[in-house]
Amino acid sequence: MAASDQDAYVRFEQVQKSYDGENLVVKDFNLNVESGEFLTMLGPSGSGKTTCLMMLAGFETATSGEIILDGTSINNVPPWKREIGMVFQNYALFPHLTVFENLAYPLAVRKMNKSEVAERVSKALDMVQLGAFGGRRPGQLSGGQQQRVAVARALVFEPKLVLMDEPLGALDKQLREQMQYEIKHIHENLGVTVVYVTHDQSEALTMSNRVCVFDDGVVQQLAAPNVVIRAA
Repeated sequence: MAASDQDAYVRFEQVQKSYDGENLVVKDFNLNVESGEFLTMLGPSGSGKTTCLMMLAGFETATSGEIILDGTSINNVPPWKREIGMVFQNYALFPHLTVFENLAYPLAVRKMNKSEVAERVSKALDMVQLGAFGGRRPGQLSGGQQQRVAVARALVFEPKLVLMDEPLGALDKQLREQMQYEIKHIHENLGVTVVYVTHDQSEALTMSNRVCVFDDGVVQQLAAPNVVIRAA
């Protein structure tokens, strides 16, 4: 179901992005994402989808337009104040910390007490079926296990919005399909809003409530997966 202006949790309003002041990599982007939705931005490399995700995260600044989160403009809000969970393709785990310590980090910076940290980390690890792996370091885990840790870390502080940038791109086909199922299952159980970026059409159609198809900085289609399938 498409979100109206009134109930949209995330809103892009006439957002444009240029890196050189001349060429637009994102052109007049408008999008509403409702609370609890799983929306995927789908398109080839260079189409503008990741740039839109990075502007929502706060790692890039919109050249013009407005980005609104939960009714408040976040154009000038730094990334660490947006309370958004992030999952990247390269996992971005701290190699010198244990799995437990990696998950505890975002809680520690929020000054949670040790008992609450331990409880939340344990719950998050159980959620991704890694409850017995808290004492290991990332280098002692497989790629699939590291990606599960990255997902758990993005969710451990209970954000309302999680952004995922090609999170399964480094995994083999079997692991990728397994993680698709697990991420969708977590999304449905938690009711968290997910904005997901991929160039993989089958991935987008399998996981999403809606798919936003990008090409050359412009949205070509925004529809439910079954409608995108018919148009593909």
